[in-house]
Amino acid sequence: MTVVAVLVTTLLAVGAGLALIRVVRGPSVLDRIVATDVLLALIVMALAMEAAFSRDATVLPVLAVLSILGFTGAVSVARFAIRRTEGSASEGSASEGSASEGSAFEGSASEGSAFEGSAPGGFR
Repeated sequence: MTVVAVLVTTLLAVGAGLALIRVVRGPSVLDRIVATDVLLALIVMALAMEAAFSRDATVLPVLAVLSILGFTGAVSVARFAIRRTEGSASEGSASEGSASEGSAFEGSASEGSAFEGSAPGGFR
């Protein structure tokens, strides 16, 4: 059992070290935020491992709070990233004007069937 504990602790320490390197060096802010989320997940895993090996359940509320914190952090970062990409995409599409309007479906349907014509992407 101690071999497993040492192996798991070593893997968690290596993962935490790599996450800390990404926090310090990461090329963008999103990389740093994802690295801190990974670091929080590694802390939760380390606490869960300690609780399992010591057979002590007093740390479980802390695990629940840290898990909720990690989830809400990841969701808020995802929303921030989506808003950021939508803002840059809307600036690019505003300059195009109405040139792309109506070009989503280029095929024409005949009177016989509502599904005749060419579909987007060249499928029939």
